[in-house]
Amino acid sequence: MALNYIWIGFFVVAFLVGLGKLIFLQDLTVFEMMINRSFDAAKTGFKLSIGLTGVLTLWLGLLKVGERGGVVNALAWLIGPFFRRIFPEIPKDSPVFGSMIMNFAANMLGLDNAATPIGLKAMNQLQEHNPNKEVASNSQIMFLVLNTSGLTLIPVSVMTYRAEQGAANPADIFLPILLATFFSTMAGLLITSIYQRINLLQPIILAYLGGLSTLVASIFFGISLISSDRVGPISNGIAGLVLIGIMVSFVVAAARKKVNVYETFIEGAKEGFSIAIKIIPYLVGILVAIAVFRASGALDWLVEIVRFGIAAVGLPTDWVDALPTAFMKPLSGSGARAMMVEAMDYHGADHFVGKLVSTMQGSTDTTFYTLAVYFGSVGIKNSRYAVTCGLLADLAGMIAAIFIAYQFFGHLI
Repeated sequence: MALNYIWIGFFVVAFLVGLGKLIFLQDLTVFEMMINRSFDAAKTGFKLSIGLTGVLTLWLGLLKVGERGGVVNALAWLIGPFFRRIFPEIPKDSPVFGSMIMNFAANMLGLDNAATPIGLKAMNQLQEHNPNKEVASNSQIMFLVLNTSGLTLIPVSVMTYRAEQGAANPADIFLPILLATFFSTMAGLLITSIYQRINLLQPIILAYLGGLSTLVASIFFGISLISSDRVGPISNGIAGLVLIGIMVSFVVAAARKKVNVYETFIEGAKEGFSIAIKIIPYLVGILVAIAVFRASGALDWLVEIVRFGIAAVGLPTDWVDALPTAFMKPLSGSGARAMMVEAMDYHGADHFVGKLVSTMQGSTDTTFYTLAVYFGSVGIKNSRYAVTCGLLADLAGMIAAIFIAYQFFGHLI
């Protein structure tokens, strides 16, 4: 229901802003631009869905092989005690735990192409335990929020864009992103647990969270020992190694169990095509609304309002120029990426704003895109409080990014 109101709000606000620009600024092109952008967004949504078909086919086929080979179940057993406490509705022997673990692991390593199809597989498995097929269950909401909060250990794509923009040290945002995304994920877990009345003070939950915190700290320390010019190549190498390792382990494990690997792959791959087709209307709908909102100039006006308010209370406003990336991030991954590149191009990749937008880009995932794709793939029409929790986690990540960027690249407020 919340997504419905937000979707309507995008169009209404965009129309009012466009009307104001037409009447008061004599801007005769605003509505033409909104229409053109909406058509472009519709085409983009369709292309994204079709482009996703191949990736879905590959990874859902491999995931089926991993399930038959027992690898996914082994991973589920490893992390099961923690997941069973934050997903209490799901039977402890459900294969969805393995799929969720694979999805989170891919996200942590920055393997977006692998994370999305595995995440869609997990959402479909969660739907099997959902008593009301059109209303998001608690487990589906928890999974989506943890997914969109985007815990990232290796932000390869952001470092790549910084290198292309001429940053002296493209990896200097590695630690800020790691910290910001950690805060975002913890905030998402806490907020959703409050909604669902999950007690996070259970010893097992605290032990797993403590282990995750130790892992983050270890990576923090390990990266500090590596020369800055080698962080990017090493990160890419680790990500590639893990990806190929997953593929090979699935195939070998299935072969050892005398599974017909190729036929099993085909069986799982067929699911990828049907899911990709199913998400087209959901993806087109959200992308068109975002495109109209952005083309109207409403986003730019919102940034200037914030700048005026911050200046009025005497606080520094140098971070406000990074807000377009922060505002766009929950709405559109490609839009936020464009905002990030635009900010680095205008201010410089090594300027405070250039480093801040890079940190923001890596601190969370794209909430509305993920919600539209994941819930759309299973026909969820009522997202309940998923949008609220997702956006609050995004807000926590953005606020953390600002303060962390001041710590690393500027002066404390």
